[in-house]
Amino acid sequence: MSIFEDIKDAFRRPNNTLKQLILINVIVFVALIVLKTVLFLVGSSGVYNSLMRFVALHASPITFITRPWTLITYFFTHEGFLHIIFNMLNLYWFGQLIREYLGDKKLLSLYMLGGVAGGILYMLSYNFIPYFADRAAFSVMIGASASVLATVVAAATLLPNYTFNLILIGPVRIKYIAAFLVILSISGAVGDNAGGNIAHLGGAFLGWLYIKQLQRGTDLGRPLHAVLNFFTGLFTRRPKLKVTHRQTVTTASRGATMNYASNKPSQTEIDLILDKISSSGYESLSKEEKQKLFQASQKE
Repeated sequence: MSIFEDIKDAFRRPNNTLKQLILINVIVFVALIVLKTVLFLVGSSGVYNSLMRFVALHASPITFITRPWTLITYFFTHEGFLHIIFNMLNLYWFGQLIREYLGDKKLLSLYMLGGVAGGILYMLSYNFIPYFADRAAFSVMIGASASVLATVVAAATLLPNYTFNLILIGPVRIKYIAAFLVILSISGAVGDNAGGNIAHLGGAFLGWLYIKQLQRGTDLGRPLHAVLNFFTGLFTRRPKLKVTHRQTVTTASRGATMNYASNKPSQTEIDLILDKISSSGYESLSKEEKQKLFQASQKE
């Protein structure tokens, strides 16, 4: 199977959000490298710079108004090898946790909302904090770091005592990894990459807020998926309607009716399970609780 077939298969496969997000970032990165090389060789480097201005997020509100799509395109765009490698590794490691415990839709919500929150905080800071005021006119930003840090902090908020084995260090709880990355971003908020680090903090806050609200029964990603479902529906052929008969079974000994069509766990049940994971870890869940968590992640 060719590389192109592998990529097509990855996007056709359901419940494959993590791999799809990584692939989009890698494809954009490779395409920009090839385009940049070709344009520089033919003496048209200005074309490449113009293209980057149409995908990078500008701090200037006047420029942003004319290019609102950059609030999304910026967090799928990278230029440096270390930048994309670091981001994609963290997205893979921590995204696996979010995907396993909360499902693909929650992972997509965190990535998108974290990037948007980081971009908004970046623009607000550069236009309302005096220290950055003189840079707003020419400052631009690219990279998925805000989206990735949202995923990292969300995983650490959900599973604070989950342990990663780090090379040369050994087992470390992910809450300490997340705290280190947040402190690193705070320390860099007045350096050469001030805008990027400010965006990191916006993503981190969104990741924390998302999990806290989810544990209270509010999914901040619902509006996002409503919009995505609307546009997806415009390009999806609707299946023909089929008449089905719902089967119910009455248990005489208990006098209760079991409806096989409604076996989805309630939000209250899911919240209790998430609280248990946060306090005692995933291993403390019973088989029934694990099944309920899996059903919620598949059907929500």
